[in-house]
Amino acid sequence: MAEALLGIDIGTSGAKAVLTRPDGTVLATATRSHRPTLPRPGWVEHDPEGDWWGAVVDLSRRLLAERPERPAAVCVSGIGPCVLPTDERYRPLRPAILYGVDTRAVAEARDLTDRLGAEAVLHRGGSLLTSQAAGPKLSWLRRHEPEVWRRTRRFLMASSLAVARLTGEYVLDHHSASQCQPLYDLTAGRWYEPWCDLVAPGLPLPRLVWPGETVGTVDARAHAETGIPVGTPVAAGTVDAWAEALSVGVRAPGDTMLMYGTTMFLVQMLDRPVTDARLWATRGVTPGSTSLAGGMATSGAVTDWWRRITGEQGFDRLAADAAAVPAGADGLVTLPYFAGERTPLFDPDARGLLLGLTLRHDRGHLYRSALEATGYAVRHHLDTFAEVGAAPRRLVAVGGGVRGGLWTQIVSDITGQPQELPQQTIGACYGDARLAGEAIGVVDPDTTWARTGTVITPRAEHAHTYQELYRIYRAAYPATRDLAHDLAALQLTDGTGPL
Repeated sequence: MAEALLGIDIGTSGAKAVLTRPDGTVLATATRSHRPTLPRPGWVEHDPEGDWWGAVVDLSRRLLAERPERPAAVCVSGIGPCVLPTDERYRPLRPAILYGVDTRAVAEARDLTDRLGAEAVLHRGGSLLTSQAAGPKLSWLRRHEPEVWRRTRRFLMASSLAVARLTGEYVLDHHSASQCQPLYDLTAGRWYEPWCDLVAPGLPLPRLVWPGETVGTVDARAHAETGIPVGTPVAAGTVDAWAEALSVGVRAPGDTMLMYGTTMFLVQMLDRPVTDARLWATRGVTPGSTSLAGGMATSGAVTDWWRRITGEQGFDRLAADAAAVPAGADGLVTLPYFAGERTPLFDPDARGLLLGLTLRHDRGHLYRSALEATGYAVRHHLDTFAEVGAAPRRLVAVGGGVRGGLWTQIVSDITGQPQELPQQTIGACYGDARLAGEAIGVVDPDTTWARTGTVITPRAEHAHTYQELYRIYRAAYPATRDLAHDLAALQLTDGTGPL
């Protein structure tokens, strides 16, 4: 019987799986939807049993029932960095606390920064302590849920929960660990014990491995639930954005992935460590590699907000309306900080803004301005990369937002940068399948599964318009920051915060 590679990715709004051959040929795919819960302003959580492990069980069974091929290896990626406390048998003690969109631990991040020193944290861990970091969320758990903390014996993310349930192994990949500031020493490539003892005293931390490393095999209990044969090798996996970057060939220094999704994420590969207070420096996917990353708090989330308030079922009519509007939306600028902002501002109290509204603006202008806001934010990130000596050499665009072409064209027009769109845009699960193949030696790491399908080229005729509006975009945030913070305080007081 022919063998296949099984890749599964657990995302914010759903999960996806793929079966491939070792040459990257896709045999079958399956998807499953879920939604995060928002129990309080600033809190964003997942049900780990239903949303994470439930996705692995469901998608594995569906794909294996559809195809005759036997999985030769499996790898799971997922959102991160997240904080899921469990007991020693990997049973969740509370819902999983999600990555930077969950802002509950801002006070803990500030307290730890004051105690350890911002420069020391940046130097050792590669990033400042923000809502993205896992360490402050562990501190929040100790402070606010002491009974849960007392029972906690394991600290898991989406990918490591899957590994634990499949194999019984308690591991975490180096990339995910490097987003656990201040627990991980980026230069040394290991847990930094003095700060681990400060943040998470008494908590056994997982063994560190690389994403494409085989860490165990599927056991009998996991086989009974998933249908994956006993003894199937399991690779460690990693955070979804890095698995997706691998899937589209973003591997060489200077390669940069733009992920168009609910949030916009940027991942650039480096040939040397680069740290800056405005960005995230992390380990990469391959042993010894490093990367530089940025992440907006929204992008597709804002366009979906416009879709919902207009009553549209889809985006086609809104996109057509926006395409009929001139570049620059007739002088309308949107700040996309509807859920605060992550990089490069690190301001959970930033707020959205529509600047320049007149009676002549209609819904096409508003929707185009929302798309352009992403372009301005991407340019802000690319400018920041360049300022720290890491200007991207190649942009590869992925995610659901690349469909249709308008959004990616606007981003290229604003940034002045071409974007490559891969032929195969399955997502992070495709990178997981590749990691599974590399782990067992049936996929050569020096080859690529990625092929360029289309190249989006910037249009020079819009350069002047967007240069002027980008100037206004960059000036609008500092000019209104204090007022936005006042409004954020009012919203949090009356329970109408951004999430």
